Amino acid sequence: MPIEARLHREITGMLKSITLSRSATGKYYASLLCDDGMEAPAKPALISNVTGLDMGMAHFVIKSDGNKIASPRHLINASRNLRRKQKALSRKKKGNANRRKARIQLAAVHERVASARADFQHKLSRAIVDENQAVIVETLKTANMMKNHHLARAIGDAGWSGFITKLEYKATEKGVHLVKLDQWFASSKTCHCCGHKMSEMPLHKRIWQCPECGVEHDRDINAALNIKRKGILEL
Repeated sequence: MPIEARLHREITGMLKSITLSRSATGKYYASLLCDDGMEAPAKPALISNVTGLDMGMAHFVIKSDGNKIASPRHLINASRNLRRKQKALSRKKKGNANRRKARIQLAAVHERVASARADFQHKLSRAIVDENQAVIVETLKTANMMKNHHLARAIGDAGWSGFITKLEYKATEKGVHLVKLDQWFASSKTCHCCGHKMSEMPLHKRIWQCPECGVEHDRDINAALNIKRKGILEL
């Protein structure tokens, strides 16, 4: 018996597999894996457009050209609504039909947050891949970073790992180089002008002056420039 479905996009190529999933609100999703028979495009040997990306808190991404993409803070912006829904759920008796309804309402808010975050990341990753022949990013160990309770909520809301995953497969599809730098690369505390490395660089220090060459740096833009330069050497 045919099943009605809303297609995200037209199906092309040979269908290889279908994965079904059910959300907490009772919605069903089918993920289709298709083979279009086309080889992935070759990555260019001559590269002219390169960007380095620094991941941040106030800004989701800082590009090496100085462009800063504001963090949409989907989860944080929905926190009041989530607290209200959570409180309503806690007041319902277990096994009660009203509790089930309250649980679905809470799950629906989480779904909207996840959907908005994914949409933002898809659009941004597509724009970055389309504009460049090589993209350089830093490797972030978010699990370790989230041990800092003051930053855990903002880090979880950002969803950097999901964004980098989207960058990876979009870059492969387009034939764009993607370089992921070692997590220990000191991008923030190294002067991109002379290479002097500061012994420490606390998070609250957004602007700093290199004691070696005297150049004043925006912390995030300096990091993005270092990421770009280091990535070019690894291409």
